[in-house]
Amino acid sequence: MIEKIDLSALRRQIDEIDDTILGLLNKRAAIAIAVGETKNNASRDIYVPERERDIFERLTGANPGPFPNHGVLNVFREIISGSRSLEKVMKVAFLGPEATFTHQACMSQFGRSTDFIAKGDIADVFDDVERGAVDFGVVPVENSTGGVVSHTLDMFVESGLKIYAEILLPISLCLMNKSGDINDVKTVASHSNPISQSKGWIKKTLPQAVVLELSSTALAAEVASKDATTAAIASEAAAEAYGLKVLERRVEDNLNNVTRFLVIGKKEAKISGNDKTSIMFAADDKAGALFSIIKPLADIGINLTKIESRPVKKKAWEYIFYIDMDGHISDPALSDAVSKLKERCSFFKILGSYPKASNLDEDI
Repeated sequence: MIEKIDLSALRRQIDEIDDTILGLLNKRAAIAIAVGETKNNASRDIYVPERERDIFERLTGANPGPFPNHGVLNVFREIISGSRSLEKVMKVAFLGPEATFTHQACMSQFGRSTDFIAKGDIADVFDDVERGAVDFGVVPVENSTGGVVSHTLDMFVESGLKIYAEILLPISLCLMNKSGDINDVKTVASHSNPISQSKGWIKKTLPQAVVLELSSTALAAEVASKDATTAAIASEAAAEAYGLKVLERRVEDNLNNVTRFLVIGKKEAKISGNDKTSIMFAADDKAGALFSIIKPLADIGINLTKIESRPVKKKAWEYIFYIDMDGHISDPALSDAVSKLKERCSFFKILGSYPKASNLDEDI
């Protein structure tokens, strides 16, 4: 005989647990306020990405289940965001509009208890941070399949802003339209990067469709919401924001699709023990110049995770190199090697040392 489950009793237990959680949240909030007052008196930063990353890693690592790790991450991201807002509601500019992947990256880093300000251009994000209109900015810098965002790298040549943190966001592209019927699709609209990342799927599935490149995935979703013959390639969040129906998920050709974003600000991040340093420099136009410059890094075994070249806009056939490397500039060995590197450059700039992204969103 099957034992009858007392649903009401189970719900009462859940209510009691929820009440306990609510009480603990407010107890945590009171402590957060005290922490904020201490930070304010000591002129310490409110947003400390390395501390938040450590919290996420500790909690997901200690989670015995059955509550999923991605749920732990999402819940505590918002708890931390809400607690931080009691100290100060942070303003963060991002490459908009809303419902883009940059907007998603912002929410995954700062939580929703943040004042997010959409900007129309990467230069506008840099400008808001430089003027002090916002606390931080978030801009895309590279995609694992589409390559670098050259405009972001170019902005660092003249800007004095620092990289304060990085964000890795797994990209899942969806095809969406008003009707939910793929036979209605005559035009596929999106930003150039998602179009490039899904061009094989488009050619195979919608070979007759006209491909329309727009300034953002959110704008593509907006266009699709007004035109029954247009489908957008965008995030699932964009479908929800613009009232569209998802026709297909994961339309990207390479399912291992990750975009890296940078958090930019005026301050330098503290050492966390698992850091990355980014520099920018120009080399003389002669044989072996690049090798000679980066040799001090090789001599002490520094791992270079990225090398990218960009043309110097004011001089034909001359290039600026962008390098990411493991380590923090406060480390004496790395600092000494970078000093030697600087002596061999005609132009040199440290863009920042900052905690590496934890890959938690990607892993769970």
